Amino acid sequence: MADRGRKVEFYGGEWMSFIPFIVFIVLIVLTTFVQSSISDGALWIPAFMALIAGFFFAKDKKLYSETIISGMASREAIVPVVCWIFAGVFSRILRESGLAGGIAAAAASMGISGTPFIVVSFIASAIFATASGTGFGTIAAGMGVLYPAGVALGAHPALLAGAIVSGGAFGDNLAPVSDTTICSATSQGVDVPGVVRSRLKYALAAAAITIVGIIVIGMTYQGQVAALDTTSYNQKTLIMLVPVAITIWVAIKSGDIIIATTIGSVLAGATAVLAGLMDFIQIDPGQEVTKKALFRVAGSGLDRTVDGVIYTGINSMLQVSILAILLFGSIAVMRAGQGDLKLLNSLGKIAKGPKGAELSISGMTIALSSIMGLNAPAILAVGASFAKPLSRKYGISPYRTANLLDATSCTLVYSLPWTPAIIYTIGFTRDGIHPLTALEVTPFVLYAFAMMAVMFASIMLGIGRHDNMTDEEIKKMNIAASE
Repeated sequence: MADRGRKVEFYGGEWMSFIPFIVFIVLIVLTTFVQSSISDGALWIPAFMALIAGFFFAKDKKLYSETIISGMASREAIVPVVCWIFAGVFSRILRESGLAGGIAAAAASMGISGTPFIVVSFIASAIFATASGTGFGTIAAGMGVLYPAGVALGAHPALLAGAIVSGGAFGDNLAPVSDTTICSATSQGVDVPGVVRSRLKYALAAAAITIVGIIVIGMTYQGQVAALDTTSYNQKTLIMLVPVAITIWVAIKSGDIIIATTIGSVLAGATAVLAGLMDFIQIDPGQEVTKKALFRVAGSGLDRTVDGVIYTGINSMLQVSILAILLFGSIAVMRAGQGDLKLLNSLGKIAKGPKGAELSISGMTIALSSIMGLNAPAILAVGASFAKPLSRKYGISPYRTANLLDATSCTLVYSLPWTPAIIYTIGFTRDGIHPLTALEVTPFVLYAFAMMAVMFASIMLGIGRHDNMTDEEIKKMNIAASE
């Protein structure tokens, strides 16, 4: 990100550094009302026009352009894009192999369908995300395999997608290897294991509420599970569970989604080819193509095209990748213009007492993560500079502060329609059995809303305020807070 020492001056002061985000959100709202959806690159134009709008308010145009470039080229911007591309290829291979159909047939034969399948999908996604520490990797695996299988089994499509995203949010919030867990713990100077243990009560409470919500909402939906013909699926596709299991194991052991999906893609591709589920390469396949191929070459001369499953997997990540890069440009502008500092200072002034401090910290985190569409940068912005001194001032445990930062950063950032998480999710449905729009998925990311309710209830009731603190430490902090 841009160096804090090179401040971008705006006509109108620091608040004007939010102009790119304001324009972005306003254009999204207008697009939503006109098109009733956010998809197929509809977010690129608002994100691009947002950067153009900010240009005219910047005093130093050259510094503004350099700030955008540094933001887009930062490690924070490129790492998720690379992860998405690798995960997209892995997910697409599993999808085109027919694994979803095999899972649907197996689940149907065991009597698991509709809403029960959604509950199982949420739990499976939560376990995978907690083990691997990647919300986006979980979404890729779940939407590539569980979503089409669940829809075929009569599950509520949007509720199923929301359950998979919810599982990813659960793991992002709780996993010891998650970037949000590490950022929140280190920003408060506390150990990760201690933070995870103290956070468990909030995550499990929100998960329980999510499962109840899935069951209640699912009862109102009548899918077409009766039309499912389990004999029509190729049972060989279940062999693809082997590379899936190995990939999950590698993700847990390495904590690195690139390593896991690289191995997973190679194993999945090789398994699919050896099992006869797809070809390795097809050259001029003609019109009667009955099988997918990892690589496909068609046409001749200038009309020759190269595509296939791997190409489709990469291409499916195009929208969310470009959106993230453009958003990181806006994030860099806001930080270089010190708009985030202005916001945090303003919210910090209204904190009165421990409850007010916790509400301010939560409000700061939710506001910044929602605007950015990303949670780790929001935690870094709020954590050490504001949340830490504010919580010390009012005798709040650093473990509690770390939990406030992490838990609230995993709420709206996973559910608002313009965020990369939602755009990433609907990308997997675009050419599938039941395409979804961003607005259809948003209300059903139940974990995001459940976690928000749990955290605000804990703030009002004072639960966890002195987590992992001895009586002597509590006494000292209370004395310091009263001075």
